[in-house]
Amino acid sequence: MSKTLGTTTPIFAVVAVALALLASVVAPPAYAEARSEWAAVREPSPGVPRVIGGTGLGCIGGAVALPREGPGFQAVRLSRNRNWGHPVTIAAVETLARQARGAGFPDLWIGDLGQPRGGPMPFGHASHQVGLDADVWLDLGPKPLVPGSPRETIRETSLVLPDESDVDPARFTARHATLIRMAAELPGIDRVLVNHGIKRGLCRMHGGAAWLRYVRPWRGHDSHMHIRMRCPLDQPDCRGIPPPPLGDGCDASLAWWLSDAARAPGPREAGLAPVMPGACRAVLNLRRGDLDRR
Repeated sequence: MSKTLGTTTPIFAVVAVALALLASVVAPPAYAEARSEWAAVREPSPGVPRVIGGTGLGCIGGAVALPREGPGFQAVRLSRNRNWGHPVTIAAVETLARQARGAGFPDLWIGDLGQPRGGPMPFGHASHQVGLDADVWLDLGPKPLVPGSPRETIRETSLVLPDESDVDPARFTARHATLIRMAAELPGIDRVLVNHGIKRGLCRMHGGAAWLRYVRPWRGHDSHMHIRMRCPLDQPDCRGIPPPPLGDGCDASLAWWLSDAARAPGPREAGLAPVMPGACRAVLNLRRGDLDRR
């Protein structure tokens, strides 16, 4: 009889699991080389939605596409083929657009979600890899239905001052704050990322509001908000991050963004290149018909 760990688990079984996990880590190709592979795939993998890994290092199987347009929104820069995501993300974007339309807002420009099978992108984002992220532009000007091609060249407009110390009072309005609040109150929301100048303006306008907990400052994001959904409960391979700290975030953590350390971050420390979860290799290579042959 084999030796056991505790009373019930054979040691050989533990070793087998460990070897399988090790193989899943070392098998994929180098991360930098993987960017072009993931971007080259034009369609999602077949099968039910499956989120693997985290938003900054992962993939998604069975992704679905956000329509080119719908009630209250128009997707932009479709040539990038980044309008794919998990159904909860698609539903969140559509819900936000319907709510905004009901509140009298013009159509929302919807920017990048993710690639057909997620994974790293050659440019533009370090996250958006597992179908749980979406960029919603904060342009609240009138928007007649724009044909697909002209949507490729629409320019974003910053809503913060040049030094990013605060919102630009000539551009940022109470309606922007209302739209961000709608996003922060979506069911299943994890975070809404905005420029720290926008967060500072929101704190001045709505300090103490419970929804501000979910609005977090991050670099860039001066012309759009980045909505991120929590890992769906039926996705055990999804790796989320801790929830935002309690409170409205209008504290010293926000003031830090104006410090010298924040404004001039030092070079990143050298370290191991990130490695994609091993299960993502199957997602990348799966073809239509493969499931039928199993």
